[in-house]
Amino acid sequence: MSNKISKAQKEQSALKVQEGIEQPPVINSSAVALMKGRSKVDQPDSYYIDGVLKGDRIILAKAITLIESALPKHREQAMRVLAGCIPHSGNSIRIGITGVPGAGKSTFIEAFGKHLTNLKHRVAILAIDPSSTRSKGSILGDKTRMEELSTDPNAFIRPSPSGGSLGGVARKTYETIILCEAAGYDVILVETVGVGQSETAAHSMVDFFLLLMLAGAGDELQGIKRGIIEMSDAIIINKADGDNKTAAQRAQAQYKNALHLFPLPPSGWEPRTGLCSSIEKTGIDEVWKMIEEYLHDTRKNGYFSNNRQRQEIARFRKTIEDILINNFFENQDIKQKIATMEKAIGEKTISAYSAAEELFKNQS
Repeated sequence: MSNKISKAQKEQSALKVQEGIEQPPVINSSAVALMKGRSKVDQPDSYYIDGVLKGDRIILAKAITLIESALPKHREQAMRVLAGCIPHSGNSIRIGITGVPGAGKSTFIEAFGKHLTNLKHRVAILAIDPSSTRSKGSILGDKTRMEELSTDPNAFIRPSPSGGSLGGVARKTYETIILCEAAGYDVILVETVGVGQSETAAHSMVDFFLLLMLAGAGDELQGIKRGIIEMSDAIIINKADGDNKTAAQRAQAQYKNALHLFPLPPSGWEPRTGLCSSIEKTGIDEVWKMIEEYLHDTRKNGYFSNNRQRQEIARFRKTIEDILINNFFENQDIKQKIATMEKAIGEKTISAYSAAEELFKNQS
């Protein structure tokens, strides 16, 4: 018996598909063309400078992408764009936020950021995500955890990979701060990776350094190193709600007593402690009032402006180091010598220290 179906049988079948009208394309070609045009990084300097100064969020994001680029041509243009924005920067409050993993940094920042936007502040959040040492990639998921703040027109969230930088901050974080300030954001929140021992880089670019801690997670005083406590202007015990409130109060008392063991910092500000619950939105207003009090005191005694000047000088010296390192490793002759030295080190015919010394010989 033949399995073939005749044309007449097909036409009589109940499964026959009637020809419909031509469907429009699913994707709007005009929108695609627009997005492609807006996503291009290669634009004239004036495009970036004017867009940032007008507060265009899309152009601001593209300008940040430009300064994060490793391409030499982008780096040169980034310097020109920054030069055009620097005169319009410096009018914000820069707050560094760090803490042990799981302290609720992202949740706190969302609650804190919403509190500030409700007070008519414009807030930029620079959320630094740790980069993988293997793939060099980052998840960059902090924005997805700030659902309410990410839709706030007065907030700008920029997750960036740390790129292996010490201090838990991206290498271009300071330049990003300049752009955000030029775009009119008057409060900059820098969320660090929370690496515990390398927060110096973050501390050197902010005005106020906030440490978030947890209660009931072991010996609180051993949870962090002395150095980070000395850098902190405030220690806030997060998640002080429900059954954890009593433990949070006990932890606060321990930190308050511990802070008395340290000498008064150069700012003249005695570091404070506090409690908050990002979920219940309690203690958030007290944190902001604490920061305002710090700003009032340090501006009055001159520490605020002097500290920013010291930060600029330190950044100048760090930039010199970066340029020297980049120029050294981009030298083709050096690259060849390094390859030769690495082979010799692998064959154990020379030590790593001797190879390094040899490499610097006869270098002008």
